[in-house]
Parts: sequence; C-alpha cells; structure tokens
Amino acid sequence: MSSVIAATRFSVLDRSRTREGHTDAEALRDTVTLARELEDLGYHRVWVSEHHGVPGVAGSAPTVLAAAVAGATSRIRVGTGGVMLPNHQPLVVAEQFGVLESLFPGRIDMGLGRSVGFTDGVRRALGRDKGDAEDFAAQIQELLGWFAGTSPTGVHARPAEGLTVPPFVLAMGEGADIAARAGLPMVIGDLRSREKMRRGIDHYRAHFRPSPWASEPYVVISGSVAVATTPEEARRLLVPEAWSMAYSRTHGTFPPLPPAERVEALPMTGKERGFYEGGLTGHIAGTEDQVAHELETVLKETGAQEVLVTTSTYDRAALLESYRGLARIAQG
Repeated sequence: MSSVIAATRFSVLDRSRTREGHTDAEALRDTVTLARELEDLGYHRVWVSEHHGVPGVAGSAPTVLAAAVAGATSRIRVGTGGVMLPNHQPLVVAEQFGVLESLFPGRIDMGLGRSVGFTDGVRRALGRDKGDAEDFAAQIQELLGWFAGTSPTGVHARPAEGLTVPPFVLAMGEGADIAARAGLPMVIGDLRSREKMRRGIDHYRAHFRPSPWASEPYVVISGSVAVATTPEEARRLLVPEAWSMAYSRTHGTFPPLPPAERVEALPMTGKERGFYEGGLTGHIAGTEDQVAHELETVLKETGAQEVLVTTSTYDRAALLESYRGLARIAQG
C-alpha cells in the first residue's frame, strides 16, 4: 500500500441528488442511509450541502440534514460542505452549529461556502444578491466571534459560545486567500482542474497565518472518484452527473439524475455532446489499481491531507460498491 495514501483521510460529500422516478424525500433518506454505510466502511467524515430551488438536489437545509445524519451514526464526523454563509446571518449559523455540537460533541464540522443562490429568482427569494458574497471574509470572522464570545454587540450566542466546531473554507475563487488569512483549513476542487487547484494550494500555504483554529495549513482536495471492476463500469458511474451538468449548461436547469443507459441512448446536439464529453473527463475513475495509482499521483502533487469524494450517480448500489472499493484502497 502507498504510504501517501495510508497517511491520507478519506471523506464523502453527499449532495442528496435526486434520481429520476424518485422523490426528494427518498434522496434525503438515501443520504442518511449512505452515512451509516460510510461509517461502517471507515470513512473519516460525511458532509451534506446547501442548494436552493434546484430540481436535482434535495439538500436545502444542511444543518437540519446534518442533525439527522449525526443522529443515525455514532462515530463518523458530520458536517456541511457547506453552509453558504452569505445566505444567512452569522449569529443564526453559530446557533445552529452550537446546537449540533451540543447534541453530538466532538463530531461536528462547519464547512463554509460563499455562493449566493443559483438564479436571480432564488437570490430574490433569499433576500440576497451577488454582492453579499463580497463580505464572505468579514462574515467568517463574525461567525467565529460568536463562538469565541468576542461579539461587540453584548449578545451571546447560545449554545455556541465557548464551543469548538472546526471551520473549513470552501475555496471557490478567492476562497484560498480568505482561508489563508483567516488561518482555517481549506477544501479545494475540483480534480479536473489540477493546475488551477495546485496554484490555489500553493497560494494558501504561502500566505497561511496560524490561528486558534489551525496552527498550520490543512488541505482537503475534492472531486469525483469512481471505482469499479472495469474502467468502462467506472466511467458509466460518471455518466448521469455529466449529462445533468451538460443539460444545465444548455437548458438553464439542473435535472434529476437519469440512468446511465438512458443517457447513452439520447440524441444530443453538438453543444450538448461537447459539454457531456467534457463532463466525463478529468475525474479519477477506474479499477482499484488504477484509482490507487492516480490518487497517489494527485496526493504527491498537492500534499493534501484529505480527499473529499463528491461522486453522484443514478445507481445507488453501484455508488456504494465504488465507496467500498475506495475504502479498500485507503485501508490497504
């Protein structure tokens, strides 16, 4: 077994993707079930996400879903990848994570992102606009202040004040610089843009300032990883998500995941085909030996301490088998 892989933590972000013919409720229950399975497989943490008004994603309230996941498990760390901080008041976010940490002490992570809504309509419904993302760094400091009890308002965040909930910054755009200046662990993706990812990691490490939350840089790389008995089967795991992304870029809406065989039989326009084929490239996919080799290469290139797997597909049984294969790689 590779010593690089052996020293790496492996975790999963499940976005509660809806599947054709299935309900949002089923997608949410599948996330909870998957978390129990990932715990049994020895994964380090499982995170859930925040999306609003997206037909293909049921996960809209990450702290609520994290509570369900934490309640259904006993050891695995549980968190968010992430709460989109510009959508919320930092006090409310602190209170929510304070409740989670109080109920499930020592198991909660606070992944924070800076996206503001998927469309203009969603942003209006949230009472936000794109400019709110510009205050992300200040919002993080305000949020952390509620845990430290340093808010100048005289208000105290109950039960957050005095608790330690590890914060992570999702490094989209200038997120690497924000994470470095705040002295926080960073989650960066995706694996399809290796050079861009390496530049972000190098900037983060070069400008990192130690903080009470982290004394040294901590890098989590994220992206899709698919493991199967053949390279062709691994590639098919990526097909539903690749088509959903292609459809969203050509039709303006993000649909539920279709079965791979239906996608492969679809007539596509040239534009759709281009986005679809592009969506299938750059991921880590193949047999266990192939994936182990590719992971070792990426980990040596980046020096990352953790891999956060974000794979989505229609076939839930095949997805679980992929996670079993990755667990075998991670555990030697």
